[in-house]
Amino acid sequence: MKKETTKPGSISRKSFIKKSAIASSFFFVPRHVLGGKGFTAPSDRLNLAAIGAGGKGFTDIRNASVGGRERVSALCDVDFSGSAQRAVEEYPDARRYHDFREMLDRESDIDAVTISTPDHTHAPAAKLAMEKGIHVYVQKPLTHNIYEARLLTQLAREQRVVTQMGNQGASNPLLGMVQDWVDSEVLGEISRVQVWTNRPVWPQGFAMPEPDESQKPEALEWDLWLGPADYRPYTPDLHPFNWRGWWNYGTGALGDVGCHLIDIPFRTLGLNYPTDAECSVGTIFTQMWTPDYHPEGCPASSFITMNYEATEKSGAPIEMTWSDGGIRPSRPSIIPPDHDMGGPNSANGVLMIGENGVISTNINDSSPLIPKLYLNDGTTDFGPETEENEEPEYGHHRKWIDACKAGFDSPEHRALTSSFDYAGPMTETVLMGNLAIRSYMLRRENSDGGMDYFGRRQLLWDGENMQITNLEEANQFVGRTYREGWEV
Repeated sequence: MKKETTKPGSISRKSFIKKSAIASSFFFVPRHVLGGKGFTAPSDRLNLAAIGAGGKGFTDIRNASVGGRERVSALCDVDFSGSAQRAVEEYPDARRYHDFREMLDRESDIDAVTISTPDHTHAPAAKLAMEKGIHVYVQKPLTHNIYEARLLTQLAREQRVVTQMGNQGASNPLLGMVQDWVDSEVLGEISRVQVWTNRPVWPQGFAMPEPDESQKPEALEWDLWLGPADYRPYTPDLHPFNWRGWWNYGTGALGDVGCHLIDIPFRTLGLNYPTDAECSVGTIFTQMWTPDYHPEGCPASSFITMNYEATEKSGAPIEMTWSDGGIRPSRPSIIPPDHDMGGPNSANGVLMIGENGVISTNINDSSPLIPKLYLNDGTTDFGPETEENEEPEYGHHRKWIDACKAGFDSPEHRALTSSFDYAGPMTETVLMGNLAIRSYMLRRENSDGGMDYFGRRQLLWDGENMQITNLEEANQFVGRTYREGWEV
């Protein structure tokens, strides 16, 4: 099939900052005066649709309906025989579709949509919805690659739609405790951040399974599941979950939980684009002296270092490290040996290390955040180890719905914790780690018949222009190619 290659540098932050500045020079009459699309009276019910109605998609659309306060009018899923059957039972009057493009063309009264598909179809679905003036809630990571994140961030502003990414822990009120510690400057200059996870907890790090069309579930629309990715015959063990470990569809451990973990320092320290990235990955040998090589998939483990310029809140340049596959950083001596680092069993966590002490937190999804402050003078301050939440997932969906009703740039919209203005740049940092991993696997044969892994270096990043400046071959991972009909 014909492919279209997206030019990664075709949208730069400079260009959309300029556009935003121009837009801000005009006077907009409030939506509650004009009425029309983009504002809904609080007493009116929104018409909601779900793209991806099974698994997390079911809880997303259920939470967005706010206990039935809003109307779920349409559901889209590539396989209604699986976990999406729960959504069918919950919303029997909702019209059902397999192809979100058809749904968005036919359902002209949709006000807002939740998008809870595999990572590779987030951007095609969100872009089409926003172009139709529909408010969008997109599961984390916002997109499959950096180019798409920049594109959706700009498009949300241009279309004046209300957006939210599904890293629900961003609405956890306990993040305010961490923010207060940072803002009080009790740590002094903060120069190091260490982030780690026990992911992947799905099969990853080996060759792609062979296709076997005889195993395809009868109800699964496989071609629609592939979406923008190259066509391949049905391959077992990808749908509905294990796609995460393959670059054509998923974004690995970083994509799964990076937006829950990296969000904490990115938000509280006011970070922007990293200046560089460098990584190493765990190597598997199934035969002597010959490392397994599977560049189509994510590695079993990785270690990534990214650097950031000083911010007002950090007071110093910051080195952030990420490790997955169960690899944890060394314990700072200030944390007692019998205390968990981060979360329970130290499986996931964040350490923010300053001159005067350390902040430790768990992963920030729907888990207890467990914030802890350790100062060199012996002072400690610990948040609760359990959380009582009055509404599902900290009200992350409900707040988005309320902002949709209030309209673009309303106080409710500006109060959202993961609108694309924030979630886009933060997702770019997460995906920068994946760019480093994929560059690490680049190789070419040398004159001796061996392999040179020429991407195993520090990659210098021009965040404004979305470009690696010292290794042109790495820029292929800023964007991707799309199958015809699925372009963004």
